[in-house]
Amino acid sequence: MIQGVIFDMDGLMFDTERLWDTLWEPACAELGLPVPDDMPRFLASGRGLAGDNLQRHVAEFIPDADPKKVLQTVWRLADERFARGVPCKPGLKELLSTLEDLAMPRIVASSSPRAMIEMNLQTSGTARYFHDVVCGSDVAHSKPAPDIFLEAARRLKLDIHKCLVLEDSFNGIRAGHAAGAVTVMVPDMAQPTPEIEQLYTRRCSSLLEVRDLLLDGKL
Repeated sequence: MIQGVIFDMDGLMFDTERLWDTLWEPACAELGLPVPDDMPRFLASGRGLAGDNLQRHVAEFIPDADPKKVLQTVWRLADERFARGVPCKPGLKELLSTLEDLAMPRIVASSSPRAMIEMNLQTSGTARYFHDVVCGSDVAHSKPAPDIFLEAARRLKLDIHKCLVLEDSFNGIRAGHAAGAVTVMVPDMAQPTPEIEQLYTRRCSSLLEVRDLLLDGKL
């Protein structure tokens, strides 16, 4: 039985993956760098990465770049854009309200920087629903490693096997599966591949469907 819920943020709670995708080109232009030759693959394979994994990803696709400078520029541009507010994904507030009614612990586990997570929670009015936040810099290894979800369960004082992980990205699904959590995919920018279909517990069309399954005792 599910005892707590671990939320990814970008693409799961907020419709921000599309916004992130628009930031790489101006960041490269600002630094005088070429954009990746295969931008769609660069964007798709980088979702959910953080820390050293993300730096290696940037270095692979933009060979002449200083990955840290690129990421600092992208994050600054993101701060400027996200400060104006981010759109919630359908069903987010309904799910959070239901979990509050059920007194089920809730935590955010996102690869994004902590300041950005907290800003998005504040501007969206969802901060009050969460007991804690785990960000990419809080763990040694970012997604697809399981560390961030294991840390989230530890902070909730729950067995990870009794936690529901909600994710939209392939790397997030890999991390949830590796952690041993009940892992549900709510697709955003990409539909699951055969590999990913073998890793998640269930696929839902929206967070409203997640809420309904929880209320029906099917998760």
